[in-house]
Amino acid sequence: MPLTMAKPKETQIIRKIGGREETRKFLEGMGFITGGEITVVSQAAGNVIVSVKGSRIAIGKEMADKILV
Repeated sequence: MPLTMAKPKETQIIRKIGGREETRKFLEGMGFITGGEITVVSQAAGNVIVSVKGSRIAIGKEMADKILV
């Protein structure tokens, strides 16, 4: 399921990162790697704040839809 559908405060495993090559590399550079753990901190209007590798990162709905957990 896409990250936008994940419940807040539940740790998930990243299964796949979709999108174009440059989008995947951008997300990987921020710590979103396949097999890594990710926790949704909060959601508002589809935008998501997540905790990944000890850092909190805000991403838009379009990017969050490309991350499958």
